[in-house]
Amino acid sequence: MMTEQENPAVTNFRNYIKIKTVHPHPDYASCTEYLQKQAKDLEAEFQVVECIPGKPAVIMTLLGEQPDLQSLLLNSHTDVVPVFPDYWKYDPFSAHKDENGDIYGRGTQDMKCVGIQYLEALKRLKKDGHKFLRTIHLTFVPDEELGGRDGMRHLVKMEVFKNMNIGLALDEGYASSTEKMEVFYGQRTPWRVTIECQGQPGHGSQFIPNTVGKKLRHIINSFLGYRDQQEQKLKDNPQLDLGDVTTVNLTYLKGGVLVNVVPAELSVAFDIRICPSEIETFEDRIRGWCKEAGEGVTYTIRDKLMTKEVTCVEDGKNPWWDAFSAACKKENVQLEKKIFPASTDMKYVRQLGINALGFSPMNHTPRLLHDHNEFLNEKIFLRGIDIYYSIILNLANLKPY
Repeated sequence: MMTEQENPAVTNFRNYIKIKTVHPHPDYASCTEYLQKQAKDLEAEFQVVECIPGKPAVIMTLLGEQPDLQSLLLNSHTDVVPVFPDYWKYDPFSAHKDENGDIYGRGTQDMKCVGIQYLEALKRLKKDGHKFLRTIHLTFVPDEELGGRDGMRHLVKMEVFKNMNIGLALDEGYASSTEKMEVFYGQRTPWRVTIECQGQPGHGSQFIPNTVGKKLRHIINSFLGYRDQQEQKLKDNPQLDLGDVTTVNLTYLKGGVLVNVVPAELSVAFDIRICPSEIETFEDRIRGWCKEAGEGVTYTIRDKLMTKEVTCVEDGKNPWWDAFSAACKKENVQLEKKIFPASTDMKYVRQLGINALGFSPMNHTPRLLHDHNEFLNEKIFLRGIDIYYSIILNLANLKPY
């Protein structure tokens, strides 16, 4: 409930946190109903499209004075990752606010805060009498935490998305523990790679030729050797961030029947996050390692994406970036430009050649997305609305170029 002292925007944020859009059974129906009320308060056009049955994407639209111009997209996802309540100070869906103004709840950082900050900034802009040259679309999409396979991946292929004519999309970033805020102009691409090795089976007492164990050893050494190189590259260059290198992690081994039987098959899986500069050549690496390991070694890549596109963030070379950067300077926001080390729905948007920036205006905040006791301070949250006020105003009124 709202108290006399609490800003209505904070109350709105806390009410959003209380909606249990948590996997594996997110309450998208209650969320959609809540967002419909938000659209009504904003006096925005409202529609719901199902990416697949039961997975609704909410779209709000504020028509610009020159609707033929490329539009601004403000994207956020409605789903949140699972919780382990025993490790939380407070109920993760109570949106409890302590005496310091810290609001606890799953989604406070990832990323219900941003969705509400968009809405509250737009409400204030309209109340202050501002008009927008360009059309503004807000999308609230499902299943981002599952890779967007049943959400944004489908939405970008739909006619309703194509008709939006987007020039720039804004999406989530990270909390920052320092004064600076991070803005992400690209992202690494996640690949789930499984290597299957086939060879000669037999009794464990023999020197059997062509065994799967030797082949698997070569594969593991190749992948983890590359991992060591990338880790050392990051350590050796303080100007690099995690998003500038490729991470490789072995995540499971499978195979075998009995301890005294040499198996005919063994497999290993890796979680790989590929930086944009490596994406076009990385499959060649995998293919080469498999060939070196011997006959009967094959690979599969689950949900293969080839997102190499990045947004130009050089001053004077991209009007969208210049407008965003100018708004941040006006708000005294110190920006750090980075490649996002994880994965967001922008991987699907960037592949269409659309400018995209990841930005969550949260500084002086520990990074707790997906962690226990995720929280955001109400002052940081409200400051984010101020920042988006300036950003949206600049971007939505960017003159034709």
